[in-house]
Amino acid sequence: MTHLSVEMLAADAAEPITSAGHAQLGIAVLAGIAVIVLLISKFKLHAFLSLIIGSLVLGAIAGAPLDKAIASFSTGLGTTVAGTGVLIALGAVLGKLLADSGGADQIVDTILAKAGGRAMPWAMVLIAGIVGLPIFFEVGIVLLIPVVLLVAKRGNFSLMRIGIPALAGLSVMHGLIPPHPGPLVAIDAVGANLGITLALGVVVAIPTAIIAGPVFSRYAARWVDIQPPEKLVPERASDDLEKRPGFGITVATVLLPVVMMLAKALVDIVIDDPENATQRVFDVVGSPLIALLTAVIVAMFTLGRAAGFTKGRIATTVEKSLGPIAGVLLIVGAGGGFKQTLVDAGVGQMILEISKDWNISTLLLAWLIAVAIRLATGSATVATISAAGLVAPLAADMSPTHGALLVLAIGSGSLFFSHVNDAGFWMVKEYFGMNVGQTLKTWSVMETLISVVGIGCVLLLSLVL
Repeated sequence: MTHLSVEMLAADAAEPITSAGHAQLGIAVLAGIAVIVLLISKFKLHAFLSLIIGSLVLGAIAGAPLDKAIASFSTGLGTTVAGTGVLIALGAVLGKLLADSGGADQIVDTILAKAGGRAMPWAMVLIAGIVGLPIFFEVGIVLLIPVVLLVAKRGNFSLMRIGIPALAGLSVMHGLIPPHPGPLVAIDAVGANLGITLALGVVVAIPTAIIAGPVFSRYAARWVDIQPPEKLVPERASDDLEKRPGFGITVATVLLPVVMMLAKALVDIVIDDPENATQRVFDVVGSPLIALLTAVIVAMFTLGRAAGFTKGRIATTVEKSLGPIAGVLLIVGAGGGFKQTLVDAGVGQMILEISKDWNISTLLLAWLIAVAIRLATGSATVATISAAGLVAPLAADMSPTHGALLVLAIGSGSLFFSHVNDAGFWMVKEYFGMNVGQTLKTWSVMETLISVVGIGCVLLLSLVL
C-alpha cells in the first residue's frame, strides 16, 4: 500500500499553498465543509462532485491560487486511488465471488443450524462479522436481509432482535476494519501500520459489536416491535445453484487475507529488523495488495469452481463485481483530494498549533472532528477521509500503536448517529419496513452506540499500550 509518510505530511504543512492566517483558514475549512454538506443534503448532488466543488471553495477562501488548489486536489485524488483503489477493487471481486458462489449462504445456513433460540442474535452478529469482512456495507445488507427476515419469521423473533445484531456486525466492520475504504484511506493519510490497525481494530470491534448488537437489540425490540415485511424477501443467490462450497473452506478463504496481514504485523513486532530475510518475505506476503490478490485467486477455485462455475462464469462474476464500485472509488478519490487540499492549505498544521495547548486527547479530538463531519454530510467515508486529513499532522510523534488507535478513533467517529442525510439510513428503513421515527430509535441509536463504545475502547487501549 502506498503511504503518505509523516515526513511528506510535515513538508506539505510546512510549505502551504497559501499564507492565510488561522482565522481565514478556519473560515475556509468551515465554508468548504458547509458547501459539501449543502450540496449533498440540500441539493442532492453526488458526493464526488460535491467534494470537488468543496475543495475548490476551500482553496479559494484560503487564498490559494486556483491552479495550486487544483493541483493539490488532483494529487490527493491520484495518491488515494493509487493507495486504496486496487484494494477496494480486489475486495469487491472477493465479495462477489463469495455471494454468487453461495459461500455467503453456506456460512449463514451452517451457523444458524447450530444456533438455538437465545443464541440467534449472537449468531447473527457473528455471521455479519464474517460475511462483512471482505464486502461493502451496502452489499452486506443485501446479502443478509433475506436471512434476517427468514429467521425472524420462522423463529417468531422480533425483527429488531435479529436485524440489529446483523446491522451492528456489518457497520463495525465497515467503520473499523480494513480492507474497507474508510479505514484504508485513514491508514494511508496518517501513515499508520495496517497490520497493527487491523489487529487493534478486531480488539475494538468485538466488544463494540456485542454491545451495539445482541445487547442493544433487546431494548430495540421493545421500542420497535415489528414483523418481517413479506414483500421484501428477495431470492437468495444460491437458490439456483446445484452445489456450493463447504463452510470450512469458505471461512478459510474469507479470513486468508486477514491472516496474511496479521502474520506480517506479528513478524514485524517479533523480529523488528528490516534487513532480516524472514521479515522481508512477510513484508511482501502480508502487504494488503498481495494478501487480497492471493485471496481472490484462491477464491476462484475454492468458491467459484466449488460451486460448479466454468472459467467463463468466473470471468463474468469478476467483471460484474467491478462496475458497482465505480462510484465508491470516485467518492474515495475525491475525498482524498479534499484531504490533500486541507493539508496543502496548512489546515493540519493550524490544528496542530491551536490544539497543542488544549487539555484534550488527540484521539478524542480526532473522534469529535469525525463526528461533526459525519453528522453534517451523512457519509462515514467522507467523514473518515476529511477527519484523517485534518488530524494527520498530529500523528507525527505517535508510536505505531497510537497511530493505529488514531485511525480507529476516526473510524468510530465516522459512524455516529446516522440520520436522514445518510443513504444507509434509508436502506435500513425500507428493507425493514419501518417509518422514520422507528429507524431513528433503532438504527440511529445503534450507530451512536457503536461510535461511543468504539472511542471508549480506543481510549482504554491508549492507556495500556
